[in-house]
Amino acid sequence: MTDISRRSFLKGGIAACATATFAGSALSAAGQEAPSAPRPRSITMWDFSWIERRWPGAGFEDWPKALDGLVERGYDAVRIDAFPHLVATAPDKDWTLLPVWSVNDWGSPALNKIRVQPGLHDFIGLCRERNVKVGLSTWFREDVEKTRDRITSASVMGGMWNATLSGIEKAGLLDSLLYVDLCNEWPGDIWCPFFRNDPPELTWGGWYTERSQKWMREACEIVRNSFPAVPVGFSFDLRDLGRLAGQNLGYLDYAEPHLWMAQANDGEFYRLVGYRYDRFSPDSYRSLVEKGEALYRSKPAYWHGLLKNHILSTAKALEPHHLPLMTTECWGLVDFKDWPLLNWNWIKDLCRTGVETAAGTGQWLAIGTSNFAAPQFRGMWSDVRWHREANEAIKGSVVRPELLHTRLGHRLQA
Repeated sequence: MTDISRRSFLKGGIAACATATFAGSALSAAGQEAPSAPRPRSITMWDFSWIERRWPGAGFEDWPKALDGLVERGYDAVRIDAFPHLVATAPDKDWTLLPVWSVNDWGSPALNKIRVQPGLHDFIGLCRERNVKVGLSTWFREDVEKTRDRITSASVMGGMWNATLSGIEKAGLLDSLLYVDLCNEWPGDIWCPFFRNDPPELTWGGWYTERSQKWMREACEIVRNSFPAVPVGFSFDLRDLGRLAGQNLGYLDYAEPHLWMAQANDGEFYRLVGYRYDRFSPDSYRSLVEKGEALYRSKPAYWHGLLKNHILSTAKALEPHHLPLMTTECWGLVDFKDWPLLNWNWIKDLCRTGVETAAGTGQWLAIGTSNFAAPQFRGMWSDVRWHREANEAIKGSVVRPELLHTRLGHRLQA
């Protein structure tokens, strides 16, 4: 991070703190003590990497060390894959997983084996020791036996999650959970190919159909009936914000939009770069090296403005639904990694803007700093000061009081 960038970040953090001070004064005037006002959680996404990337040098071979590094950087929440379909089927079995990609550094780039239990309980226990809350999600990772294909209904999905949560409850760890996300980026076909939408081509961004919402509603109700204190929902790609108007989203305890500058304005940045989300070819990363940073540097104010508008427009569109927001995948590019000729500084600059913009709305109860706040992204992870400053900006913001009366709001204060 350049000195200019760092001064800008500090300036933004001071502004966020000033906002918090003003809000704190208002709370005191209303007879409430400002120091006890809940702040958003600083959360990061460790996806399925937490258990897949355990070979030497992969970042998660030593869980206590990784979690100590998380706390050192100012995070107090983490989102991980609980593998509910595998837990419900055979929790202590050695499962062989197929790679979802080879060019990105989340998870394993090749065939791998995991055993979910007792690792899941052990990991949550380590988080509890450090006052790190855990958000459970799932990408429904594909194994060689195609276990996820057994999810033939919302009832089956909800039952798998209930089996997973029952085990966590018996281990005395349920209070360590912040929330449960029943499926990542529903109904994206990479993560939930077992679901067939109507029409079937509506995968990414197709959350709004009657068939999709019926499934989400039923699955949420099944889990909520068994675990009423745990906030439940789905993360999904909003894309067309107009689809939110008139919808009844009362079956969700929160909204978890994933927001990136690269996807704003119908993916303008990636279109210009020629980035195509290749999963097993380096061609998209080659395009990113050749054009990405140069395009950003050609008009940085435009790209930062695009990101700000993307975040604020999403917040405004969700506001009528009275849902607390979380974002764990964000703010600059979707895909990035340590790679020749890829520079982290401009990614960190964009992420700083995303953090400050989301924190300033008061609608976010948990805020991530990027897709890359994890040990395997060494160029990002090594800048401890950047993470601490980002998380200070998050914790220096305040939450709208009305959102504290939601299930997630109650969990935030627990």
